Amino acid sequence: MASPAIEIEVDDKVVRVTNPDRVYFPEHGWTKHDLIDYYLAVGDGIVNALYERPCMLHRFPKGLAGDKVHQKKVPPGAPPWLETVPIHFPRYDRIVHEVCVTELATVIWAVQMSTVEFHPWNSRRADTEKPDEWRIDLDPGPECDFDTVRRVAHVAHEVLDGLGATGFPKTSGGSGLHIYVRIPPDRGFHDVRRAALAFAREVERRAPDDVTTTWWRKDRDPAQLFVDYNQNARDHTIAAAYSVRGFADGRVSTPIRWDEVDDVDPHDFTIATVPPRYQKLGDLHDGIDQTSFDIAPLLDWADRDEHGGAEPPVDPES
Repeated sequence: MASPAIEIEVDDKVVRVTNPDRVYFPEHGWTKHDLIDYYLAVGDGIVNALYERPCMLHRFPKGLAGDKVHQKKVPPGAPPWLETVPIHFPRYDRIVHEVCVTELATVIWAVQMSTVEFHPWNSRRADTEKPDEWRIDLDPGPECDFDTVRRVAHVAHEVLDGLGATGFPKTSGGSGLHIYVRIPPDRGFHDVRRAALAFAREVERRAPDDVTTTWWRKDRDPAQLFVDYNQNARDHTIAAAYSVRGFADGRVSTPIRWDEVDDVDPHDFTIATVPPRYQKLGDLHDGIDQTSFDIAPLLDWADRDEHGGAEPPVDPES
């Protein structure tokens, strides 16, 4: 029997929540209401991570025990105050209106619509074709342990420091780490991908035993870590900072400090443990918009590599 609907006040909005007692995370028995309470607890952080970005929603209408729905188009029944951003998809020559978070009420509405994960673009609605966020995805292979991820994170940090770039790390909520760098929104996705690949190759040069930039998964050493530059391609998204992930233990993609890398365990960050951490530390990505790195040096590296015979980024549709 379905539990009665409730109403949640979020600033000047009221969001009606149906089936608040539906279990979403079977490992702990956490419900839709628990998920809403989590997002309310980290409200400023999740809004900061999603602010004015087109956002794909990963929805679980029956909880994690059911199927996952990748939702780009805003589903029917959205409230009139919900903000969206039109995205053109050339492959289908159609425009889709995606959710555009500008306030916490939108996040809570999305959770009411069974959203667990939030996957924003690395560009904003002012110009969706010009990324303002360079994403470094440290993606371990199936036989790559987390100690390797830690080592490579330090190498990436070293390269960023040498460039004068400020990186903001977080757990992926899965088995890897992400590092975000703010960049001026003055170049397209192709340039940002070339820059990201040039950076990845430099990390690979410094840690050749641990790192690969080999494009095809079948050709990679499963014990190595892939620096996934393609997460900067148009319409490629990864879980936002403070986004819950679709795992039974309620893991969260969580910002960390650089001095935490050596001891961090991604499994420690859940919808139960992150709110008290957030209350103590605040949003560790709060200052990200006060930083900016021009990727011109990385494009110089890309030119150098390509002149030396290296291949440019593989078309993500290949």
